[in-house]
Amino acid sequence: MSDATAPTERYRQGLATRRAVLGDSHVDRAQSTTTDFDQPFQELITEAAWGNVWSRSTWTKRERSMVTIALLAALGHDEEVAMHVRATANTGASREDIGEALLHVAIYAGVPAANRAIKIAKQVFEQMDAGQAV
Repeated sequence: MSDATAPTERYRQGLATRRAVLGDSHVDRAQSTTTDFDQPFQELITEAAWGNVWSRSTWTKRERSMVTIALLAALGHDEEVAMHVRATANTGASREDIGEALLHVAIYAGVPAANRAIKIAKQVFEQMDAGQAV
């Protein structure tokens, strides 16, 4: 942590959950490129998003994965959509689950947003099927 204190339990839980969902290689890459400038941001997302939200037991990782993909697609966050589609290999969300989530995006957030996310998901699936590290 930036203030040289020991990480909080929430941070440690968040880091474990982040690794379980996104994979060690993704988290290692993010940590290896962290600078003094973005260290506070990395701590925030690890503790808040991964330690507070993703670590809750109310929903499964599969359910959180589907909701996250739908929200990111609706908001047009393409890189994050791709990252979370890749993460479904770790969350248990199926391609059918993703398709259903994107149908909801089409109805509630607009066809263009869903169309773009479907294109991204198809590209990620092709890479995953080819065994490419993505």
